[in-house]
Amino acid sequence: MNRIRCISRLIAVLAGLACALAAASPAAFAQTAMFPVPDGGVSDAPAAAVPAITRVVVAGGMPGWQIALIAIGAAVFAAASAVLAYRALAVRRQPVTTVA
Repeated sequence: MNRIRCISRLIAVLAGLACALAAASPAAFAQTAMFPVPDGGVSDAPAAAVPAITRVVVAGGMPGWQIALIAIGAAVFAAASAVLAYRALAVRRQPVTTVA
């Protein structure tokens, strides 16, 4: 098996695994359980739900250098995959021979 075909299959497998992980992660991190309030074990009555505390974060965000680093990484990945795809297609093409 040539190297380009092996690399392209590896990239396809990794992309499939990434898609499967992205599709399964929201369901994996979902929680529906409510934790009961400890009452000291005195009462047999069901415990009431704990009210949720909401905190709003105003400051923060992603620094500009991280955004630039992600953009550069995406550009390098796109360029490398384009080169690999071009080479894979070039291998499959049949050379044109002229009969003189």
